[in-house]
Amino acid sequence: MSQIVSETDRDIASWIALSIIDGIGSVTLCQLLRKFGSPTGVFSASKSQLKEIVDDKIASSIFSGLDENAIAPTLAWLSDPQNHIITLADSFYPKVLLEIANPPAVLYAKGNIDCLSQPCLAVVGSRNATPQGEKNAEDFSENLSRQGLCIVSGMALGIDGAAHRGALKANGATIAVVGTGLDIVYPAKHRGLAHQIVSNGLILSEFALGTPSKAQNFPRRNRIISGLSLGCLVIEANLDSGSLITARLAVEQGREVFAIPGSIHSPVAKGCHQLIKQGAKLVESTDDILSELQPLLQFSNTSSTSPNGSLPKRANETPETNTVLDSMGFEPIHFDTILTHTGLTVSALSTMLTLLELDGKVSPVNGGKFQRLV
Repeated sequence: MSQIVSETDRDIASWIALSIIDGIGSVTLCQLLRKFGSPTGVFSASKSQLKEIVDDKIASSIFSGLDENAIAPTLAWLSDPQNHIITLADSFYPKVLLEIANPPAVLYAKGNIDCLSQPCLAVVGSRNATPQGEKNAEDFSENLSRQGLCIVSGMALGIDGAAHRGALKANGATIAVVGTGLDIVYPAKHRGLAHQIVSNGLILSEFALGTPSKAQNFPRRNRIISGLSLGCLVIEANLDSGSLITARLAVEQGREVFAIPGSIHSPVAKGCHQLIKQGAKLVESTDDILSELQPLLQFSNTSSTSPNGSLPKRANETPETNTVLDSMGFEPIHFDTILTHTGLTVSALSTMLTLLELDGKVSPVNGGKFQRLV
């Protein structure tokens, strides 16, 4: 290991080097990690062992070892205290993302990573939004942010940008999940907004530095937007809108889906109307969202009787958490068994277990099981 990569940087350098090899996506990277245990273990494997998982070209790239020149710019980027790389091995990797089918193995982050531990709501919609649509996005996001929800969107023009602005207006947390490397601001028109988000929230990407805007990146980006969130609110969407992809992913991930209706004559309302026909909750006010999310959230005694229904940022004992704990006993128990005993939804149980883990009351163990600690 040369001076470019110090011993202190060895582990993170291995994660970076592995993730930027051409042809290795999150699925393949996770397969390699399951086989060899860690990125350093992957780089220590023989070429024949590697070829059990990947093709000859990728195996050759891995077997040739760390490309120090390729990873040096990312290590230099990490010298800025605002910049972070979050891997599956990190304790602060967002646990809700572990619920999705193909969680990103490496995340690049800029800003305040504490946002990842807050309950989140995705707010998405058309890039070609109407003025009323943008106002709805800003107003809903501002009000929901004041209730303690972190607003997640994609920093695109239209609804996304308005959602971020609404959260910032409330001095609340917001996460922008983007489809480029974090050294690129896309769209360029949102450069000022990006700076504001970093000051009060987080910009997140699974794409390596230098990755330009490509159409195929955005569906991958969308699964992270929905995966981070308890639910997804769609505000204005054409029938071919990428927001409907985010909504579909939310359903597949067991998240709640909300949609604001519009005029039957408006093209940007047709996507929302289709979602409502398919079972999304019709939304007229923030109360429609809060009432639906309430079972997924932990309330303290004070906040549960609060007239404004504000959401806490940490879990406390509630009937729901007590039900989860009582269903577990003190032996490791599988997630599906807890699900059967409690009658909760997958999303609700996953959220409660995550918050109970943050409070030191449960711990995940191998095989999809959880261990009660108190």
